[in-house]
Amino acid sequence: MTFKKFCIVAFTVVIAQFSEAQEGLPIYSDYLTDNYYLIHPSMAGVANCAKLRLTARKQWFGQDNAPALQTFSINSRIGDSPSAVGAIVYNDKNGYHSQTGAYLTYAHHIMFSRNEIDLNMLSFGISAGAIQYKLDETTFVYEGYDPLISGVQQSATNFNIDFGFSYHLINFYAHATVKNVLNNDGVNANANGIFKFDNLRTFLFSAGNVFRKFGSEWSYEPSLLFLYRDGTKESSIDINGKVYKDMDFGKLWGGISYRRSLDGAEFANNAGVSSQKLQYFTPFVGVDYKNLVFAYTYSYQANSVVFNNGGFHQLTLGYNFNCRKMHFDCVCPAIN
Repeated sequence: MTFKKFCIVAFTVVIAQFSEAQEGLPIYSDYLTDNYYLIHPSMAGVANCAKLRLTARKQWFGQDNAPALQTFSINSRIGDSPSAVGAIVYNDKNGYHSQTGAYLTYAHHIMFSRNEIDLNMLSFGISAGAIQYKLDETTFVYEGYDPLISGVQQSATNFNIDFGFSYHLINFYAHATVKNVLNNDGVNANANGIFKFDNLRTFLFSAGNVFRKFGSEWSYEPSLLFLYRDGTKESSIDINGKVYKDMDFGKLWGGISYRRSLDGAEFANNAGVSSQKLQYFTPFVGVDYKNLVFAYTYSYQANSVVFNNGGFHQLTLGYNFNCRKMHFDCVCPAIN
């Protein structure tokens, strides 16, 4: 195996193992831009308005085949019933890997309070989706036969399920979701069955609370998200802070998220072998103008060894419609 071919194969394996591009819809920080439904199916239809969201994410500007993601999501209550539906379509590209997927969601919301003024609600949601994975090996350079490289564009389609629940009590909320519940034999393998990986289950737990002084125009929302990948035994945690300011036209908001991997990776340097843990700083800012939502997110990877020093940019556009007149008596931006 030539050194150039080895580098291509090694890069492909590293991307497949450590990126989020092969595990269904990638989990970034876009949930903080009023988009919790992207990661928690139980959030479909939880708000007083139906929600439509578009996102576009681009990493490492100036690099060929840099990661890029586009999503479209919509969710709404079914009339005045406690049931809701939603849909997500996305396209994700990461180097030689790409995937296109679509999910349909059903959610049900159970009120424990005596009326809809006091928020005390338990929600369940399930999403079923089909994902087409692709690996383009047509540009790989190799001599003779190599079982690692087929030299064609490989593709595979699988079906999977996400399931979760959410609980809202006045200004407090908590979510738990299992993504990719089913095993998918052979989906993440090449044509010769090498690098086979069928356990894509990911566990997500998040919680937060919104604080506001009586009569103030400012609200503060600290939150946490814990992620665990069952197949690779990797885990990470997000520590988030968000601020809201009420305006005549709607709301201004912004904040910052810090993501820290709880597992390290070793690398060689002049001093020998060192290790580092993945960490991201993600500031974001947004505005709710009447029924429209605009947001910008920037992620910076703060590690010693990185592929590129450029940041990761994301834009979010949203539209709220079919809003109900009833509002809960709480400081709960995701609901009201």
